[in-house]
Amino acid sequence: MNLHVIALFKFNENYLMDAVELFQNLVKETRKEEGCLQYDLVEDKDNKGTFFMVELWESVDHHNRHNGQDHLLDFRKDASKIMESSVEVYKGFKIY
Repeated sequence: MNLHVIALFKFNENYLMDAVELFQNLVKETRKEEGCLQYDLVEDKDNKGTFFMVELWESVDHHNRHNGQDHLLDFRKDASKIMESSVEVYKGFKIY
């Protein structure tokens, strides 16, 4: 069963260019992973510095493997220094 994930990120406005650079590498590398069906970065139209990662994984196992990938671990380490708050992550299965 496919796993849908939405991750919400809030970055300090002074570091938006840095955040976008970090996201670019993360998206590029994650899209190469086995089981990654969708991995898109969306910027909130009304809240500068707020981003959503819209993810679709073949399975929970594929997503779990993603969580241990070096490119994600590096992103978390670097992004945590310039974020306003902790990441909010929502995971679920499509109903309709």
